[in-house]
This record gives sequence, structure tokens and C-alpha cells, in this order.
Amino acid sequence: MPSFLGSLRQFVLAPKLSAVTFAEREFPGADSPATERLEAIPQAVVCGFEWGIAARDLWEVRRRLELVEPEQRGFAYEGAAMAFAVRDAMAGGSGRRTRELLLGPGAPHVFLTYIGIGFAMARLPRPLWRNIIPDLTDSPYYPTMTWLAVDGYGFDLAYFHTSRYVDEQRVPAPYPWEGSPDYFPRAVDQGIGRALWFINGADWRATAAAVNRFDEARRPDLWSGVGLAATFAGGCTADGLAALREAAGGLWPQLGLGVVFAIKARTFAGHVPAHSALAAEVLAGLSVSDAVTIADRTEADSTGHDAARDTEPLYERWRSRIRAHFTATTSSPVDRNGRQPRGPDQRGIRHA
Repeated sequence: MPSFLGSLRQFVLAPKLSAVTFAEREFPGADSPATERLEAIPQAVVCGFEWGIAARDLWEVRRRLELVEPEQRGFAYEGAAMAFAVRDAMAGGSGRRTRELLLGPGAPHVFLTYIGIGFAMARLPRPLWRNIIPDLTDSPYYPTMTWLAVDGYGFDLAYFHTSRYVDEQRVPAPYPWEGSPDYFPRAVDQGIGRALWFINGADWRATAAAVNRFDEARRPDLWSGVGLAATFAGGCTADGLAALREAAGGLWPQLGLGVVFAIKARTFAGHVPAHSALAAEVLAGLSVSDAVTIADRTEADSTGHDAARDTEPLYERWRSRIRAHFTATTSSPVDRNGRQPRGPDQRGIRHA
């Protein structure tokens, strides 16, 4: 049972479940057959946030989270991580709740808990970001996968500020995450790509059209986010997934990259729903075990020293190696970032 202070925090900070519905957000995909399924995901995040923001201790939060069905449990952990990151920030950086969650019961959901921290970032001033990721030296994928927090930040911007970050295509100012400010907008775009799948109700036509309205230089990262969301969250038929793959065209390796990351996250958490296995097969031509093998095989950098890539985050190096698997199996000419060959970049980004 939450304390009085916990109940007050929940009342002030926790959003209503209706606030994340497609109708209230006025998303174009509100009438999609997949709407109810997709709405359940942010609602699970809200529930996890409510439990995390009000709870007296980690035991209470864990007990509640474990009652959530396996397919949705990771999303509830997202919300709890978001809440703990906010509470730690409110404690002046002295809080340890996030670390205890990520090293404890949240460990199998580490990919999603990082995303949850990104949701907290969207609600906190940037000076508080400096210590928002706790030291997780003993945790797998630390610090490589902390970029998923930036992905989560991008998703939140697109989901809750759609006009600004989707319609107007604004880009937040760079931030030196892991010492790589130039990569920050790319990781944000990966989250925006995930959001486009939700905003458009898992409709492949609407999602592809939404991606293609962005500047060409941004589309590769958007497509990887679409692939991750379509695989992890689902909502589309086999025929629709096949059409989505076709729509990606020469950027199909980016779509496949998102598939591999989604399957890796699902298997690491111990539950792969049927829709994820279907997406792996249709979007990437992979079984679940094959997708995991690709993720594991490419995790360690076996490419040797490459001075041209020394400034890339380890996260992007891993992504590049996964993309290379798909680039080698497609006849479409693409560069190492999955882009069609083109002239100098003329996009001219406006920073929000």
C-alpha cells in the first residue's frame, strides 16, 4: 500500500490511462483494427509508472509487475523504470531505486527499462540527465545499450508532441550522450520510427507514407524503429508485414535490423509472442533462433581497428554489423548505413 506521499506523487505525476489512447491523442490510426492492442502497451507503461511512483519499496513494485501477463510485463517495467528515474532525480541524484530495479527484477527487461528511462528524460530538464543512467557495470549491454534511453526519449517526443516532431519534423538539439552528440539525433529518430508504427495504428501503408514524408537522410533510422516496433509490439497481418517489407525498398536492411533487436529483447526477457516470431519470418526471413544468433554473433567487434569508425558509439557499430548481414542478402545497392547511394546531404535540420 502506498504512503501518503506516494499517493500524492501518483496523483500529481501519473497520467490517466485515457491520456495515451489514440482517440485522445488524435492519431490518424485511431480507427485501425490494431488500435486496442496497441493502446494496451502505453497503458501497461502507465500502470508500471503508477506503481513505481507511489510504492514504498521495490518488493511491492516487483510483486505488482509480476502479476502482469508476460507479453505486457516488459512494458510495465518500462513504466516502473521511468518512475524510479524521476524519483531518483527528485532526490537530487542520490536515489538508488533505478539501479536496484535494473540490477534486480528488471534485469531480464533491460532493453525496455532503458527506454523507460528515456521517457523520464522527456519530463526532466537536461541538467538532470547527467546521472540518470546508474552505474550498471555488472549488467549486460552496459553502457552499449543505454542509447535505448535516447530512443525512448524520441518515442515520447513523437507520441506526445506529434505535431512538432512528426508533422513539423523538428529535431531536438544534440546532447553529448556517451560522448557522441552527433549521434544523438539519430537515436532520437530510431524512437520516432517506433512511434510512427503506433501513431498510424500498425497500418503498413500509413506508416510507410509517414516515414517517406521525412527527409531522405532521416529515413534509415526511422525504418529501423518501424521494424523494431512491428516485431515487438505487433498489430499487423502477415500480408501487411510482407507489404511493409516491400515498401521499405532499398532500406530493407534497416527494417531487418529492427527485427533482430526486437527478437533479442524478447528472448532476453524470456517470452516471444507469436506475432514477434511471425514478423521475424516475414520481415527478415528469420526464425527466432536465427535472429538471436545474428544478434549474438555481431555483438563482439570482430572487424578490427577502423580509424574512420572510432568515433561511432559501440551501439551503432553493433547495429552496423547486423545491417551488414541483410545488406549481403539483398541486391539493392545500399551503403553501410542502409541508405541508397546519393549526393551530398542537403537536408538542413531545424533544431527545436
